[in-house]
Amino acid sequence: MAAKPLRRVTTDEIAAFDRDGAVLVRAILPQEWVDRARAGLDSAIAAPDTLSENLGTLRVDQFPASRSPELRSIIEESPVAEIVGRALESPVRFYMDQLFYKPKGFVPATPWHQDTCYYNIAGHDLIRAWISPDPVPRNVSLEVVRGSHRWNVTYSPLAGRDPETSTRAQAMLENARLDRPMLGADAYEDWTYWSGIRDKSLPLVPDIEAHRDSYDILGWDYEPGDVLLFHGNILHAALGDVTSPNPRRAHASLWAGRDVRYLHRLGQVIPDPVALYEHEPRSGQPLSDFPEVFPVRWSPETES
Repeated sequence: MAAKPLRRVTTDEIAAFDRDGAVLVRAILPQEWVDRARAGLDSAIAAPDTLSENLGTLRVDQFPASRSPELRSIIEESPVAEIVGRALESPVRFYMDQLFYKPKGFVPATPWHQDTCYYNIAGHDLIRAWISPDPVPRNVSLEVVRGSHRWNVTYSPLAGRDPETSTRAQAMLENARLDRPMLGADAYEDWTYWSGIRDKSLPLVPDIEAHRDSYDILGWDYEPGDVLLFHGNILHAALGDVTSPNPRRAHASLWAGRDVRYLHRLGQVIPDPVALYEHEPRSGQPLSDFPEVFPVRWSPETES
């Protein structure tokens, strides 16, 4: 049985997530799970694999829970699934996770982007849980454009080869078939953020940073034990370009509710979860069609 949070997600927090697309749920994760996150992140950071990439001083790993027992326990045994499920008011299935590491010293900013355009999934019931064993002050923490999860726009990813300038991307585009993923299971062997192609048919992310006063931007001072929840479709970034005395280690898990379906994206950037490939999913199939790959981790029907 999964561990319980320190408290229930409140009705105000649920309403804030639905309205704004993000909410910081404060002081809800027991210290044991903060400690496990620290241990799991440190072990994964020390042992990069083929899905680890350094983007300047930012280190990003895909699917780190697949090789870290501590991070896997956060998915399977911690209160995180219940916290995200209560905020979404839906049964939730774990889709994938990521590790983000910015060492102490100069902390670069992370540009504005949208997550779901990078994956072969679509739907409204998508939620991220972002946790860290480190205090993350407002000047280096995540920001979101309030309400942008309801704009009903899928933006072009920031990564991927440009088919207008890359001969390899042109060849990939010519051979593309929308009945199969752009990135196969072999992508796990030698993956980078530029393994795929950029879908030029999608609109570009607005230049939010140049027009910050035109947007309603939310941000927070984060403390260990908090859980930052944000919608899979929301525009978000991370402040930076400052010097920090502390590292910023973070684990971000992506969870799917009832309406999330598989979708072959032309501009797929992140490979599918490896266990999904053998099922050869079709666009439009709900993730519930693959319970072996995406089991329900928490459901309101089984809780009082």
